[in-house]
Amino acid sequence: MGLFDFIKGQFIEVIEWLDDKGVLVYRFPAYDNAIKMGAKLIVRESQTAIFVNEGQIADVFGPGTHTLSTQNLPVLTALNSWKYAFNSPFKSDVYFLNMANFTDLKWGTTNPVIMRDPEFGMIRIRGFGSYSIKVGDPALFLRDIFGTKQEFTTSSITGFLKSVIVSGISDLLGESKIPVADLSSSYDELGQLSLAKLQPHFSSIGLILSSLTIENVSLPEEVEKMIDRKSSMNIAGNLDNYMKYQTAEAIREAANNPDGGVAGAGAGLGAGMAMGQMMSQMINSPAEPRQAPPSQQPSTQHTNTQPVQQASGTKKFCSECGAKLGENAKFCSECGSKT
Repeated sequence: MGLFDFIKGQFIEVIEWLDDKGVLVYRFPAYDNAIKMGAKLIVRESQTAIFVNEGQIADVFGPGTHTLSTQNLPVLTALNSWKYAFNSPFKSDVYFLNMANFTDLKWGTTNPVIMRDPEFGMIRIRGFGSYSIKVGDPALFLRDIFGTKQEFTTSSITGFLKSVIVSGISDLLGESKIPVADLSSSYDELGQLSLAKLQPHFSSIGLILSSLTIENVSLPEEVEKMIDRKSSMNIAGNLDNYMKYQTAEAIREAANNPDGGVAGAGAGLGAGMAMGQMMSQMINSPAEPRQAPPSQQPSTQHTNTQPVQQASGTKKFCSECGAKLGENAKFCSECGSKT
């Protein structure tokens, strides 16, 4: 800075700051940190100003117009400064803190969180949502977080805050033991519980966690497929609905495969209906009793003593040896069997 900046700094009489989007803390740029005695400090409704002298917080100013003088700043009783033709300046800093709510800040799991589910066992889940913060204790936030930078934006701290939120929500999900199938119906309750659980962490650095929203908790693809299969099996409990489901699936597959044409659609449709009919028959038809195989009678000799006749009915043959018998013969001349 040159001589002009030095002279201009001696005539500073109004200290104010118009909020910038996303800026939490702003340090007023005074030449050589010299603030003129009797300067006017204007603090707006959404702001707080902190007067720092030689690295120590001298006073905190709320909304309104304030005159900076030794009467209003009793801490500054000894001012060692170069004597100018003007009033002796303060060798101090003025920090403006934005006290408004910073909304729509995003949080999300960088890596999957492992939890134990009573139905699916060990699974990995991801989640994301939004949250809002505001400065609760300006002096504490200035000491612990801000430091001596020119300005401090929300992007400078959101990484740290996101890790705190993800850790707290992961711990809460593990303690709640809510099945993953019921998580979507508990987002509001989990958000409120997370807000209460995380508030002490934010208060320890001078911030207030105004709100926290869980927008979604997603599951791995393989777990989602398992849920889809289970839903399909539940539909199969009603075979009429199952047949309709199979028909709709076949039509959808045919639509997604235009190369298959009408033949592909007909084949898929027929397979779905055939499967449904087969299952319907298996469930609705009573079980048929098994029939015992017919018993086999043991063969005995001479069971048939009647002579075997030729097709003409004029000649007789022995039923034992097959020899030709004479007319009116009572015994076989070959084997002696009775005819």
